[in-house]
Amino acid sequence: MTHSRKSAVLLLAHGSPDSVDEIPEFLLQVTGGRPLPQTVIDEVKHRYRLIGQSPLTCWTLQQRDQVARELGIPCYAGMRNWKPFIADALSAMSADGIEHVVAICLAPQNSRTSVGLYEAALQQKNGSPFTVDFVESWHDHPLLIRAFADKLRTGWSQACAEAGGEIPIIFTAHSVPQRTITDGDLYEAQAKETAGLVARQASMKPEQWTFAFQSQGMSGGAWLGPTVEDTIRDFKQQGRKGVFIDPIGFLCDHVEVLYDIDISFKQFAKNEGLGLWRAASLNESPLLTAALAEIARTRLARSSS
Repeated sequence: MTHSRKSAVLLLAHGSPDSVDEIPEFLLQVTGGRPLPQTVIDEVKHRYRLIGQSPLTCWTLQQRDQVARELGIPCYAGMRNWKPFIADALSAMSADGIEHVVAICLAPQNSRTSVGLYEAALQQKNGSPFTVDFVESWHDHPLLIRAFADKLRTGWSQACAEAGGEIPIIFTAHSVPQRTITDGDLYEAQAKETAGLVARQASMKPEQWTFAFQSQGMSGGAWLGPTVEDTIRDFKQQGRKGVFIDPIGFLCDHVEVLYDIDISFKQFAKNEGLGLWRAASLNESPLLTAALAEIARTRLARSSS
């Protein structure tokens, strides 16, 4: 695709440390320099040791490369909390003579605690010589919905066969502090809308699925629920023998999937006498690539008209 201006795409993600030894520094990036109790640092280290390494950065860079090939224009990746930082991506774009960029967060649902922070980081671009078209949310994009639905159908059918009968689906997204929702944040509504659209695309009936928030923070204050643990207990009381988790708030494998779901929730379900399965993450999904490329293509066409 060609444009009168030298255009590019910027994918924004949370970032993850490359090793357990980097976790203290990584957590300081997450908290904006606010020290955390040693118990919290040790717990995060423990989780990363159990999964070996979070592949979030690797998947993000692969998604970047796939989008670049799809569009035929430069694509960059910037992480809010780790290398390559957003500032590094901005510097690279400036050096490459980019004049206009479409910025897409790899968090489809918009919360001020995630997408809002990425947007704030971009606003600190210190006079970079390019304009930025920031995509606020894309939680209902048809290709994203198809990508999730394909993974759901495949994984759920296999899980039901292994369980010996139909099991309920729990759609999940990362929890956020309750105060952000009471202040008008759209995140909860958008996360639930994504779940509903995926269920409909996968031909699931309303009674076959529910929604829960996962990975509540270790800091104080109320976090958005219901929790996955409470939801599993509810299904146990209904006499169910297993559950299937579909994390539609995440686009790739990382600690919230590989530890929270695959280790913590699975062990919790086992202790309650239930089996637990989950949908495969999108990771290198061609449909995910197509969704990102279509969003960028549409925005670029709009900017050049």
